[in-house]
Parts: sequence; C-alpha cells; structure tokens
Amino acid sequence: MPKVDSPMANLYMIERPWQREERYYSFSRYLKERFPYKVHKIAIHAGFTCPNRDGYRGLGGCTYCANESFSPNARGPIIPVKEQVRRGKEFLKRRYGAEKFIVYLQAFSNTYADLATLRSRYDEALGLLGTAEDSLEDEDVIGLSIGTRPDCVPDEVLELIKTYEDRYHVWMEYGLQSMHERTLRRINRCHTYQEFEDAVQRTRALGINVCAHVILGLPGEDRSDMIATARTVSGLGINGIKIHHLYVAQSTPLAEEYLSGRVRTMDLEEYIPLAADFLEHISPEVTVQRLVGDTHGESLVSPIWPVSKAEVFRAITEELRRRDSFQGAKIAP
Repeated sequence: MPKVDSPMANLYMIERPWQREERYYSFSRYLKERFPYKVHKIAIHAGFTCPNRDGYRGLGGCTYCANESFSPNARGPIIPVKEQVRRGKEFLKRRYGAEKFIVYLQAFSNTYADLATLRSRYDEALGLLGTAEDSLEDEDVIGLSIGTRPDCVPDEVLELIKTYEDRYHVWMEYGLQSMHERTLRRINRCHTYQEFEDAVQRTRALGINVCAHVILGLPGEDRSDMIATARTVSGLGINGIKIHHLYVAQSTPLAEEYLSGRVRTMDLEEYIPLAADFLEHISPEVTVQRLVGDTHGESLVSPIWPVSKAEVFRAITEELRRRDSFQGAKIAP
C-alpha cells in the first residue's frame, strides 16, 4: 500500500476490506456494514421547486439542470408520494431482492417550503400518514435522504429533520458542485461556497449525516481546481459524497453552450484517471454514494460513452489498483 507522509498517517493507513477490493468506500458496503438486511434507495419527486428557478435566488436554474434527465419521477405529472414509494418498493424488491428502503427526495430542493408542508411530505414519504394499515405497509422504510441546496436549510428546518433520527437513518444531501466561486457564478448556482460550509457545519452539529454533491469537468476548471474541491470538502467532515462527470442534457443553457463550442465534455479516458485522482483526496471515512452520471439516455447530448455505469465503476477500481492506490491515499491530515 502507498505511504502517506504525515504525523497522523496511521489513521489513514488502517487497512479496510474495500482498499483491496473496490478501492473506494462504496455506499453499498456502507449499508451492509450497518444493516442486517438488503437496503436500497427509492428516489422520488416530492413536489418541491427551487429558489434558483422561481426568482427567490435566481431564474432558470443552474445551467446544466434538467431534473428529468436523472430523476424519472420528475417527468410528466407528479404521482402522489405514497404511490411513488409503493412502486419503488415493488420494483426494487423484484429487481434486486431489496428488503428495506431509504426514501430519497431527489428532484429539486426538498427543504424549500414552510415547516408544515415539509413535515407533511416527509411523513407521507415515510408512511406516517394515513390509516394504520397504510403505515404497516411502510415498516420496510428505514431511512430518509433529503436532497437540497445549502441556502435552503434554516435552523428550524434542520431541527425538524433531526426529529426523524430517533426512528430513521437520515441523510442531508447538499448540492455544491464546486468550491470555487467563479465556477458557481459561471453555472448560475446562485449560492456561495460559504453558504455550503455553513450548512454542513450546522447539520453536523445536530448529528445528521451529510452527503456533498460535486461535478467534475465544470467549465473553466482544471485538475488542480477539482482536487482543491476534494480536499476542502473532505476536510469539512462530511459523511458521504456523490461525484459525476459533467454531462449535457437537452433543453438546458449548458446545451446551448456546448452546441456553440463554448463548453466541452470529457471522454471516458479522461474521466477515469480524474475520478481516481479525486478519490485519493477524499477521506477513507467518507462513503462514496455516486461515481458517475448517466452514460446513456434520451435527453443526453454529451458525452455518450459506449459503456454502462458498472463498467465505469470497474474501470475506476482498476485504475486505482494499477496505481496501488485507494480512496484517501493522498490525504494529508
């Protein structure tokens, strides 16, 4: 295993099973370590919008944003939350043999509403509304993961979410994408890195798990910019991270930029070593919940890679194995 020159190197050199296998701390392994049953996420659209779309913080959303490209429930009319959960459970049980579920509020900003509305949607997602018989059906739901923006979590919202921790495995997922202010402005995020850091600190202070979302290959960024994001975000003590390559979806401002030649995307041969580089600077205590975006799809403009997500995972593992490296190998505590 590679050496790390640091007074605290032993903390990072404790060998974990995944360091010789996947070479990164996958979310599936994380779940297996914590639960005696097979757990899967059910992604739903809970009917929220975003302050970067309705004019509160901005208009038009992020330049790359097309929720329907990655969240099937964001396409067409919104199905009741309870029905989305039921369908998700049925599919995941049949396809993967799933036994228990974490409901993932995925589309848009799922803390952007008044407290009464938030409580009602969360309770519905967890099966806490309706008849006793309805609730019994959702004893299979053991967790709640809430995707949102870091500028949408006032203290009272975090306190509400904290109340679910007695009964459920709870995650807050914050979209950051990059730590660099120039990039956040370039992609029209309409929040700052400081707002992200503040949200993470307040969430961690309540003992709630935090997952950060980062995109690799954003316009104007080079490898050093992305590694700086890895080091900085990892240093905040997050519990999980989701990374994926920049991809261009139809009907977005980014698509217009791409088609006019102002933005480029990475090919697979570029992304594999970059993802490995990024992981080497992420703490081995952080579980990796996503490693790649969609490689195919009707709304995808670019890049279209001739491989599946599973093949990308394997390629990243093979790259780390070739280096005799692993997640966290280049951390300097």
